[in-house]
Amino acid sequence: MPGWIEIVLRSFIYLTVLFFFTKWLGKRQLSQMSIFEVISSIVLGGIVAFHSSALNSPVMHGLISMFIWFLIPLLVKMISLKRKDFRGFFQGERTVLIENGKVLENNLKKEKFSTDDLLEGLREKSIFQVADVEFATLEPSGKLSVLVKKEHQPLTAKTIGLKVPPEKPPQTVIMDGIMLLEPLASISLNPNWLEAELDKLNVSIENVFIGQVDSDGQLTVDLYDDKIEIQEPNEKPLLLASMKKCQADLELFALASENEQSKKIYEKNSQKLQQAIDLITPYLS
Repeated sequence: MPGWIEIVLRSFIYLTVLFFFTKWLGKRQLSQMSIFEVISSIVLGGIVAFHSSALNSPVMHGLISMFIWFLIPLLVKMISLKRKDFRGFFQGERTVLIENGKVLENNLKKEKFSTDDLLEGLREKSIFQVADVEFATLEPSGKLSVLVKKEHQPLTAKTIGLKVPPEKPPQTVIMDGIMLLEPLASISLNPNWLEAELDKLNVSIENVFIGQVDSDGQLTVDLYDDKIEIQEPNEKPLLLASMKKCQADLELFALASENEQSKKIYEKNSQKLQQAIDLITPYLS
């Protein structure tokens, strides 16, 4: 067998095995790996590179080496899941770098983390002043975790006591111009509804690259032809505007009516409608 063909076959075999070994070890980005996992990955890659071109080395020897360097990290990971002390030894422990707005210089030196590294990590999280930080730790993966002081944290709906509707992930119902029936059925809609919505937008399904339905049942589409303008969904704003108009009309009728009984009915219904508007506004805004 010609040498180049053998190299191609060896590379294919080793890369296939390496692919499955990597999948079995779990989905972790390089920045999330521990030191031991990084070393194991480098060694596995070196074994593949060496045995792919070393024609005098039996293929089985390379596979055995790969299996050993796959088995050791796997055993370490399995034991680490059950033993915290073992996990701390192989993966490392987190280190506090800032506490109560004060930088812990000794911990910086211990982790070989310079002041510039710390400030850069804070800037990546849109924090430009150390005094704004309540707590910051360096994770074993090298990632900087930061807790900002309460007064510098952004407002949330819970902070100001605002009720917001629950959000569900949108369902993709059209992809590459093809209707997807399963996600459409999962949100209790049918093809006839989808075709009617497309008619409102004056587009054909063949020209839709991606079509999604949000938790409120509104369809948004992205077309192949980017020059075509698609109007934004406006059902919710129109519904809210209609309710406000009806409430205003009831108030006008109450003011214009000379019949006391009719006036009271108009005022009562106006108040009820205003309560409904106040209740539903967060969902329609």
